[in-house]
Amino acid sequence: MMKNPKLAAALSILPGLGQLYNKRYIKAGVLFILFISFFAVFYNFLNIGFWGLFTLGEIPRVDDSRILLAQGIISLLVAAIAVLFYTVNIIDAYRDAKLINSGDFRTLMQRFRDSWDKSFPYLIVGPGLFLLIFLVVFPLLYMFFLAFTNYNLYNAPPRNVLDYVGFENFKALIEVDMWRNTFFSVFTWTIIWTLVATTLQIALALLLAIIVNHPLIKFKRFIRTILILPWAVPAFVTILIFSALFNNQFGAINNDILQPLFGLTIPWLSDPFWAKVALILIQTWLGFPFVFALFTGVLQSISNDWYEAADIDGASSWQKFSNITFPHIMFATAPLLIMQYAGNFNNFNIIYLFNAGGPAIRGQNAGGTDILISWVYKLTFETQNFNMAAAISIIIGLIVASIAAFQFSRTRSVKEEGQV
Repeated sequence: MMKNPKLAAALSILPGLGQLYNKRYIKAGVLFILFISFFAVFYNFLNIGFWGLFTLGEIPRVDDSRILLAQGIISLLVAAIAVLFYTVNIIDAYRDAKLINSGDFRTLMQRFRDSWDKSFPYLIVGPGLFLLIFLVVFPLLYMFFLAFTNYNLYNAPPRNVLDYVGFENFKALIEVDMWRNTFFSVFTWTIIWTLVATTLQIALALLLAIIVNHPLIKFKRFIRTILILPWAVPAFVTILIFSALFNNQFGAINNDILQPLFGLTIPWLSDPFWAKVALILIQTWLGFPFVFALFTGVLQSISNDWYEAADIDGASSWQKFSNITFPHIMFATAPLLIMQYAGNFNNFNIIYLFNAGGPAIRGQNAGGTDILISWVYKLTFETQNFNMAAAISIIIGLIVASIAAFQFSRTRSVKEEGQV
């Protein structure tokens, strides 16, 4: 008997009814039971969750806006998953009707086996996707909603009820003097820090990789091992050691090198400029071994025939580097190098462990070497300006995601071979 696919899809507005129309009785029963069970289990949770998400509570000391916001976001995620399955239910009824019309004579066991084969990959990916949603997406959504509230030290739940304030937190970064001065100071230093520190570590790694790979250099394995050693030491240990070496009073760099040789004592930790210089030098030391290892592997994969052909054509060393070596290195490592820039943009460890983002700057609520991520940490855990920290975090995420996506889209390594 012919079935109307559109009618089957329309009947599936009530889950299971479309499958019942298609005479898939077991599937219809399972879907209907799941539909009823979902509302029986989640109705009260979703009701309170969506109420809390839109109102953030009404009675101080009774309604905790933080819990209501969390429950509201979970309700949003649960509802999104339910809508996904609801849509799949309608599509399944439509496709089943078309299969029946095409002469689907498979037995129930055969249909079950085919469905299992198609759904097996999704069952394997499912647990990981579930964890991703509630361990990554949930915190991001929570931060997003906080950015539009007035959650700070002086308006904290459960004593007070939070309110949505629209874009006031973002406007404060531009209109309020203290926030504007701090934001643009920290933002410009973050950009300079990212570009200079990352470019220096890449340039140093490239120079050393080319030198070590030169045919005239002997003991290549030993030299490579020595150059990669800084990567083997935990970064936090290296940063703490350098913090002691750069100390103004007892640091070895001042007392044992600069003072005896040049009669200089540089305020590495108390002057913002010299603290920034020290941080860039430390990051160059920490970051070059990894990039050096990448470049070394790529250089060893370049065929000597290319260089021999270039020698025959009379190419100079610079021409061989710019037309053979550098393009090969960039093609193989461009995505990883982009991640180096993105990683340093949010490199919290070195900023906080070296001197906690100091020294202090008058008229600002961030230190002289704070980058955006370390400033967000201070706003969250030291001054408890959760709303401003969330707003700045959104800006950080948009900047990093936009730049990374743009750069990835322009690298040859991610383009289709026919378009290169």
